[in-house]
Amino acid sequence: MRGITRIAVAALAVGALTAGCGGGDKPIGDAASSNPSSSAGKGGGGTGQYKKGGTVTIANVGGQTWPCQFNPFNPAVNQVALGFVYEPLTFVNVLKAGATTPMLATGFAWSPKKDSIVFTIRDGVKWSDGQPFTADDVVYTFTRMKEQPALDLYSLWTGAGLTSVTAAGNKVTLKFKAAAEPYFFNFANQVGIVPKHIWSTGEAASKPATWTNTKPIGTGPFTVESCSGNNISYVANGNYWQPGKPYVEKVQYPAYLDNNPANLDLASGKAQWGGQYIPNIDNFYKSKSPENNYWFPPTANVALVPNNDPSRPATSKLEVRQAIAYALDREQISKIGESGYQPAANQTGVVTPTFDKYFDKDALTAAGYDKPNLDKAKQLLQTAGYSESNPLKLNVITVTGYTDWDASLAVVKQQLAKVGIELTVQDLQQQSYNQKLYTGDYDLAYSSLSGGPTPYYELRQLLYSKNTAPIGKQANSNYSRYQNPEVDKLFDQYAAADEATQVKLIKQISSYMIKDVPIIPTTESVDWYQYNTKDLEGWPTQDDPYAQPAPYNIPDVGQVLTNLYSKSAQK
Repeated sequence: MRGITRIAVAALAVGALTAGCGGGDKPIGDAASSNPSSSAGKGGGGTGQYKKGGTVTIANVGGQTWPCQFNPFNPAVNQVALGFVYEPLTFVNVLKAGATTPMLATGFAWSPKKDSIVFTIRDGVKWSDGQPFTADDVVYTFTRMKEQPALDLYSLWTGAGLTSVTAAGNKVTLKFKAAAEPYFFNFANQVGIVPKHIWSTGEAASKPATWTNTKPIGTGPFTVESCSGNNISYVANGNYWQPGKPYVEKVQYPAYLDNNPANLDLASGKAQWGGQYIPNIDNFYKSKSPENNYWFPPTANVALVPNNDPSRPATSKLEVRQAIAYALDREQISKIGESGYQPAANQTGVVTPTFDKYFDKDALTAAGYDKPNLDKAKQLLQTAGYSESNPLKLNVITVTGYTDWDASLAVVKQQLAKVGIELTVQDLQQQSYNQKLYTGDYDLAYSSLSGGPTPYYELRQLLYSKNTAPIGKQANSNYSRYQNPEVDKLFDQYAAADEATQVKLIKQISSYMIKDVPIIPTTESVDWYQYNTKDLEGWPTQDDPYAQPAPYNIPDVGQVLTNLYSKSAQK
């Protein structure tokens, strides 16, 4: 299951994707609407608009059988929990420049200095076990993240400067050391609120980061009906707070170990919602039915992630990382590995054309990373102590079943061989891959993380030192173990800066991507998204981008599932 792998090929800038938006979306910083039926999108009309019925089957390759764990704080499994079972305070739409939709909070208001925010918590919401949801649950969720740093996946307490979370009636106040508006995307949108009455007892209280949570209790549109290694079955939550929703009654989520069977199920209509690479998609998938559709929108990167920790004698050397970056022909990786569906990335880490105003093309060209340079790569490897008699041998970990990643890495292997690097590709099941990635047990990893409304969000995940951890400990998102105090200072300045200064800061941060080569982007990650309209309608489309559309996007998956409805159930 691709975890940003969050993604896309539509060449429209994020700020321009505003056509067809539904009611209830307001820019970040404004008080959101209190209308409980204001979910964005054509499928999200008024209360009880559609009759219940129908099933949606998801085909999204996870590269493993399901462990049947639903801990929203565990990044290895939270993609089957957030959006389905657990919900955030507010939904933030990356594809609509950060427009917001009220969820467990009906509104929010920033202080004049943007160093504190007050959420109005929605009344009348119940947990799926019938217990009332309150502001205390929100306070408990964020407090546990402070007490157990492993739960703080976005470094809110340590990096964002969160100092307190308190409740007074139905108001919850988050206070920060300084201006914190950019962190809204993380704390309001990506933190699933958990029930205090469940999480304050037993193993949930004593070991919250590793608790399996096999029977999750949430406020979301679905509950887990059953789970086996081969399939997760979700059923509509009878206590759901949005009247009449969800319209579909069941969600089936089979476990796929490889893209090929998932692609066959999508092409035949057996599965209606896909999230993976399909080669020659028009012939293999689109031509099979007029109801088969796809859309690939761009927001982040797929990259080689070198282990920067000094314990890795090769990849911790700048010359080695530079040599790899110079050796790569990203256009060929895109063309052969991704059938051109994912565009070539660049060494600044800024996705183009989505975020063009943050892209420093001149700096990229001046450094020579705008095209391959095999001679320079060879020279750098010699400087690092490698030669024909002492070749550099590296391993790269990837997820088994991701056929496009396998194809891309085959190209990477050939390209690196030309400069004297022997690359061994290790296909691992998702759990083994995650374990090695999170704890730093690798030379190189092929990886993709989620982005946000600007490049700041992806780059902060990748490069901010407070998102990493010592080798053997679980890092939150900075898996390369890159640490640079100067880069941290740039991230820390971003929140209080005006927009023009933020653009300058991103360009400065991307200059360290060029200078230090902590990450080596290969292609621009797209939302792999296939959808079938034979029975189901309400899907996000390029004309109505009410959520990131791939089923692995969280919490966006919940927005999609509450907007879908069955045409046959309406007869």
